[in-house]
Amino acid sequence: MKKEFFIFILIFIVLSLGMHMNQWLTHPIEHLMHLSTQKMPYHPLLYTTIVYLFLGLVRLIISAFMKLFRKK
Repeated sequence: MKKEFFIFILIFIVLSLGMHMNQWLTHPIEHLMHLSTQKMPYHPLLYTTIVYLFLGLVRLIISAFMKLFRKK
């Protein structure tokens, strides 16, 4: 469970820095304060969840193929 939480947080950080690198470097506190005033304050978590689920699906498919080819 800790591993999955770490993966989720890592995806969140990478996406946040990737999308808003300039804001995080110049004024990070102000950027965080603006999240609560936006129409969609949950959007970072929404995008992170979508990417996490997609990567989870990819990991599941890869592990299924690994098990399938390991039996032979």
